[in-house]
Amino acid sequence: MNDINISNICALAKKAGKAILQVYNGEITVEIKNDKSPLTAADKASHEIIAAGLKALTPNIPMLSEEGRDIPYEERKHWNRFWLVDPLDGTKEFIKRNGEFTVNIALIEGNAPVFGVVYVPDQDKMYVGIVGKGAFLQEGDGEPRKIQVRKPDPEAGLTVVMSRSHPSPELQEYLKDIKVAEALPVGSSLKLCAVAEGKADLYPRLGPTIEWDTGAGQAVVQAAGGTVVTFEGKPLPYNKENLLNPYFIVKGSDG
Repeated sequence: MNDINISNICALAKKAGKAILQVYNGEITVEIKNDKSPLTAADKASHEIIAAGLKALTPNIPMLSEEGRDIPYEERKHWNRFWLVDPLDGTKEFIKRNGEFTVNIALIEGNAPVFGVVYVPDQDKMYVGIVGKGAFLQEGDGEPRKIQVRKPDPEAGLTVVMSRSHPSPELQEYLKDIKVAEALPVGSSLKLCAVAEGKADLYPRLGPTIEWDTGAGQAVVQAAGGTVVTFEGKPLPYNKENLLNPYFIVKGSDG
């Protein structure tokens, strides 16, 4: 991490966010990709800005991005360190114009996130996580403040984050033995950030996600003292041949 200028990465995320907002505040035209997911001019513009920026800032670190995903596994399996990028996480929320979309930039080392930036363009919020060193939130031009997960109160019940776009019957089954005080529907990586900043206690994900959906948010959660593990309690693996994530659980403090 010593060779990474965090301020520069944050500035790059903000620059991509500005390009996204230019599209957001105009007419949104939607294409449908081969995997049936939506694609907009904002996704493309953000990808191009981040790809060019990271190449200039860290020319020796390769990048895997949602909008540049066609890198053969035979090539990337040898990567010990790479940028994992979702130029516009929450495209469905973007299209709905509810503001709950993010720019995600994560640094992966040894198949795990070590650093992540989650920028929320519509709210001008920047979440930064350096695993082992701490997590921070900067709102607008204010000073970054440290964030951390909260201690749950099982007596009162847990605040559980749920996907706004992907509710599932499996989630209801998982929660049947958990005392839920509040359900918090949130879009994009903001679900992980809600746990990281102590607004929620639990985020069980029983639906499809791809590695670039989670890398940056996981770094923020772990830097804030939380955990992101599979339902078997194992670390979420990165740079797999198949980039689809297993189901996972995001937790704040265990007490």
